[in-house]
Amino acid sequence: MPGFDQNIKKGFLSLAVAFAMGGCASLDRTDPAAEMAPGTTSSIPAALPTDVNPAEDASAAAVDGAAPQDPQASVEAQEETAPFTAIDLHAHHSLFDSEDEIWTRVRQGFAMPEYADEPRVQAQIDWYRCHPDFLERVTARAEPYLHLIQEEIEARGMPSELLLLPVVESAYLPYAYSHGRAAGLWQFIPSTGRHFGLEQDWWYDGRRDIVASTRAALDYLQLLSKNFDGDWLLALAAYNSGQGTVKRAIERNARRGLPTDYWNLDLPRETEAYVPKLLAVKALVDDPELFGIELWPVPDEPYLTEVALDSQIDLAIAAELAGLSVEEIYLLNPAFNRWATSPDGPTRLLLPLDSAERFQANLAKLPAQSRVTWRRHRIREGENLGTIARRYGTTIAVLKQSNGLRGNTIRAGDHLLVPTAYRANGDYNLAADQRREATQSKPQGAVKRTHIVRPGDTFWDIARRHGVSVRQLAAWNGMAPGDVLRPGDELVIWLPAGASQAALRLPDMTHPLGEQTLRKVRYSVRSGDSLYRIAQRFSVEVSDIQRWNNMANGHLLRPGQPLTLYVDVTSQGS
Repeated sequence: MPGFDQNIKKGFLSLAVAFAMGGCASLDRTDPAAEMAPGTTSSIPAALPTDVNPAEDASAAAVDGAAPQDPQASVEAQEETAPFTAIDLHAHHSLFDSEDEIWTRVRQGFAMPEYADEPRVQAQIDWYRCHPDFLERVTARAEPYLHLIQEEIEARGMPSELLLLPVVESAYLPYAYSHGRAAGLWQFIPSTGRHFGLEQDWWYDGRRDIVASTRAALDYLQLLSKNFDGDWLLALAAYNSGQGTVKRAIERNARRGLPTDYWNLDLPRETEAYVPKLLAVKALVDDPELFGIELWPVPDEPYLTEVALDSQIDLAIAAELAGLSVEEIYLLNPAFNRWATSPDGPTRLLLPLDSAERFQANLAKLPAQSRVTWRRHRIREGENLGTIARRYGTTIAVLKQSNGLRGNTIRAGDHLLVPTAYRANGDYNLAADQRREATQSKPQGAVKRTHIVRPGDTFWDIARRHGVSVRQLAAWNGMAPGDVLRPGDELVIWLPAGASQAALRLPDMTHPLGEQTLRKVRYSVRSGDSLYRIAQRFSVEVSDIQRWNNMANGHLLRPGQPLTLYVDVTSQGS
């Protein structure tokens, strides 16, 4: 009798849980099964680097042959650094019966075998039941996205367990960003994201697009399932470490006459814990009461809808049209890196159903030219597209596109139309620059130092000079160790109290004295100044001044023109 067998199993499992509950306080926090159970990536809310390098580390959506990530990461740590909170949607919902929760529907769609008694799964269950508020926080944060994702899963005939995969990948943090450069709910690295059609540029990162990344992740998982003959455990392992890694492990076992199922493969340490994490979450969602876990009550009804746009729009203006906060707009549309949607698309927003109709009605009354604020800039002597772009927080490409320019040549006295933010920068607190600034401003030590990146600098060099780890340095700056450093970038370094004087100085390996303390200086050009005279005065190179200020050869200076300089104050006597 299947029902009788299930009751016996549940009875034994209840006893196991009861015996285990007394051991939560004594869990060894250095045990990876305890420490990193909820998360596989060292995720931090961060800005998308404007350049991406195809030679990334492994991530949840991994490339073949990539190295596994450090398995000691904890989602608790990334939650503490998250610069936002979950949207409270219960005001949008009427009261609903518990039988109408989405969790009932999810349980009915479970299709993977039960493995709750498997030791690796049980170890992950132990972590969750010793942190009973974790899943409630994560499911509360996931609420806006759950129905949309579940609908897509069911439309493809895929198992509902996949709705829980972002719990493991990102803790449903839309701005999660790992040291392996994986981003979004589904943690795509740049190259894999591009392979599955997720565009990434200055304006937009498709890896954080809720709709696009979900479709890409499910496309990838369907492909992996097919490649592994419908074995979802192997498909999930391949999603984490790359299908080449899993296939090679299968081939090794086959040559030795060993079983080739997931549980018997020799896989990277992270991958050996990754699948059990998902199966543990499944067990907890299947019977939360048994394990003393609470899930955030989510009604089984649509909450979000896609609204088409026919032009670029400032996100603060979109928020006003929809009757939402700017933060809510970003959380529902986390793919947008800046203060506006991308001028090149996607031409859509994800909005709550009860806000979409209002938004569309108000948008129809607003002329396209009023959806972005424009400033008329008179070109001054010595300015180029680069200096103007930096001044207004935009790009040369945007300036050229907005003004119908084919080349980079501009003339003093002419005018440019420049798209600018409708509100102050601080109001766009989840835009890329503001997220990075918030991360850099968060105290992480007793002494804060700013390092100006110079040509040839690497994370490893800078970290070594200051006695910190590369992982720390990247995290303090909302970056990943594989991100590109550009000359002139500012990096924050946090040092402990009592750090040695040597640690408080910034070495420059190209300087004959070996050590420098650099400061950012704003200099106003005086009458009679030349680049050579300014360089001589501040002991810098003319080429450095040109690079820091994006100047071309032959650039003419004008009195009052502001310049940015990075000066060695140890040689200036101040």
